[in-house]
Amino acid sequence: MSRPTLCFLSTASNSQSKTAVGPEITVEELQLAARNHGLPLEALRHDITPLGLHYLLTHFDIPYVDDGTWKLEVGGRVDRPLTLTLDELKERPAQTLAVTLECAGNGRALLTPRAMSQPWLQEAVGTAEWTGTPLGPILTDAGLGEGAVEVVFTGLDRGVQGEVEHLYERSLPMDEALRVEVLLAYAINGQPLPPQHGAPLRLIVPGWYGMTHVKWLQSISVVDEPFRGWQQDVGYHLRESEEEQGRPVTRILPRALMIPPGFPDFLSRTRILDRGTCTLEGRAWSGWAPVDRVEVSSDGGQSWDDAAVREPVGEFAWSGWRYEWEAQPGEYELSCRASDAAGHTQPTVAEWNYDGLCNNGVQRVRVVVRGT
Repeated sequence: MSRPTLCFLSTASNSQSKTAVGPEITVEELQLAARNHGLPLEALRHDITPLGLHYLLTHFDIPYVDDGTWKLEVGGRVDRPLTLTLDELKERPAQTLAVTLECAGNGRALLTPRAMSQPWLQEAVGTAEWTGTPLGPILTDAGLGEGAVEVVFTGLDRGVQGEVEHLYERSLPMDEALRVEVLLAYAINGQPLPPQHGAPLRLIVPGWYGMTHVKWLQSISVVDEPFRGWQQDVGYHLRESEEEQGRPVTRILPRALMIPPGFPDFLSRTRILDRGTCTLEGRAWSGWAPVDRVEVSSDGGQSWDDAAVREPVGEFAWSGWRYEWEAQPGEYELSCRASDAAGHTQPTVAEWNYDGLCNNGVQRVRVVVRGT
């Protein structure tokens, strides 16, 4: 049998089915792609993503931190500023939550024109069990001052982005920061945080895109006016041009991903399988509400059938889904899409935006079915 090839659709309306890489990909993008990695889609079989397979995005450098001397400063508009060691944080009440994290740039490389940044396809996701202590009681112990409106989280990672030198910092509105499930996490999947995942302490905000979950925390500051740091005020906005302010990115939009069936062609990743009943399965999630429907298409999105959706791995984690497909010889484009209980449904093709964010257009898997 000759090697099957993957023939991408060429129309702009089908930009989800192709990447804009080709000869245009830059050395700078390759550097980012080599430093960061996505989830191999076959690892969607795991309810909890094994540690080395969880997606990873590091904006600047991974800082070296000495657990023995590290301290967390809690200050700003509080009545009683706190300084907490890692041991003191571990002595506080602990909680473990299964949480699905997804990078806000997931799918960026599938938009045309492509934003120059980490060139994600659709694998920037993972689900881990995070252990830490809730943030809310720490803020209560510090005593929230009058007029407090946001909480700023400052990491130890420093760099230049948008021609601005800064520490990585993000803020949360007070009502979000005080949610009972927001954690200061020091362990992942039962192990101490490794350096690349934010050791010794990181923020976990279930439901929000990954930029919110500040790593290598060094300080938490309560402020009485909106925070204007670069990562908050300039980065992570849905906008049409560089000059536009746009809308801030917050919660994760619904997405379903399929475990590619069969086996792959090495270069194109076209899937090859034999005729007959084929079980299609994968994961689906949303940061707005539980996923209550997953649909599957075998004809490029012209028609859809319902898949069976399992109970989620946790309140803030993905659900498994399953669909039996009768595969007949030929070439197919398989897709899946998710809907959540809040009324959000994945679009066939997501709207373009300047920074390539929140692209939750449906996955497209090219398949060649063998047999006569």
